[in-house]
Amino acid sequence: MSFTLPELPYAHDALQPYMSKETLEYHHDKHHLAYVNNGNNLLKGTEWEGKSLEDIVKGSFGKNAGLFNNAGQHYNHLHFWKWMKPNGGGRIPGGLEKAIVDSLGSVDKMKEDFIQAGVTQFGSGWAWLAVKDGKIVVMKSPNGESPLVQGARPILGCDVWEHSYYIDYRNRRPDYLKAFVEHLVNWEYVEEMYRQATA
Repeated sequence: MSFTLPELPYAHDALQPYMSKETLEYHHDKHHLAYVNNGNNLLKGTEWEGKSLEDIVKGSFGKNAGLFNNAGQHYNHLHFWKWMKPNGGGRIPGGLEKAIVDSLGSVDKMKEDFIQAGVTQFGSGWAWLAVKDGKIVVMKSPNGESPLVQGARPILGCDVWEHSYYIDYRNRRPDYLKAFVEHLVNWEYVEEMYRQATA
């Protein structure tokens, strides 16, 4: 199964002022495209050719660094675009909110821990909400890794590579993470992934 770059689910300028048109043009049209092209080249002739993206990510982890890095980032970004929407943030759907409170104590605590995970991820990487052993947990990972390779299912991720925020926030990663949580998250998509992870 070869990788393809998805269309953004909104216009390049739809997430302003929290994420600029210029950021999305670089991040989606150039960075994500590079993961797709490199991933396709590195996939050719490997044992994972023809497998699902999740199988490629899990199978290549620790075995084929080049393929893993590009397939992992392709997987992460496929969801990243859908984890955001214009006028995002706001109310969390009831079932998901209850699961967050049951697992993490409160919505405020979840947001605080999620932002802290992103702030404290040294260098490039991601902050996550994931489902592990039936509970929602906050995680972080370096580079292109995700909870998929840590025995969990991601339901929300925020890209904290500099290309995700530097044009708009320069070195203010905490401000970017706060804007992401408060104004960009598509909680309906998070809920959908939560349902799939707990089905």
